[in-house]
Amino acid sequence: MVDLYLDIETRAVPGLSWDRQYITVVGFFHKETGLRQIIWPHLSGAALKAALPAAERIFTYNGEGFDLKVIRRQLGLNLLDYYKSHDLMFDCWSKGLKGGLKAVEHRLGIGRAVEPLSNRELQRCWTLWKHRQNEAALKHLLAYNGDDVMNLVALRERLEV
Repeated sequence: MVDLYLDIETRAVPGLSWDRQYITVVGFFHKETGLRQIIWPHLSGAALKAALPAAERIFTYNGEGFDLKVIRRQLGLNLLDYYKSHDLMFDCWSKGLKGGLKAVEHRLGIGRAVEPLSNRELQRCWTLWKHRQNEAALKHLLAYNGDDVMNLVALRERLEV
């Protein structure tokens, strides 16, 4: 069975903890269906469940500590009921590769089509899209998320997992 790769983008809400952020984009890649992204307000547990293809495992980077937990809390969908989780962050740690996904990508020479954005820049793109329907900002955010998802595939290959 083909594996699934997933990454989310979130919008921080001032004064709330990390797990109280709301999801702006869920991006996922499956060899048979390609890269797909769902953006708020079209995002719900039912919509995500219907969009996700059959797979045995779901690959993330810090997904067990963030992405999967936020999806469960916000959308009421526990992806661990449907997939075995494989968090590539732990594979990286076992090889001495510490830090976030962007830092690991840089150390391994994994390129990106879109330059990494700071959290502030990500928030700005989302705000421009949500409040002004700025298509360029949305396109930039989706390209960034697409790089995050597709680089999970590249990272897994480099780690030979």
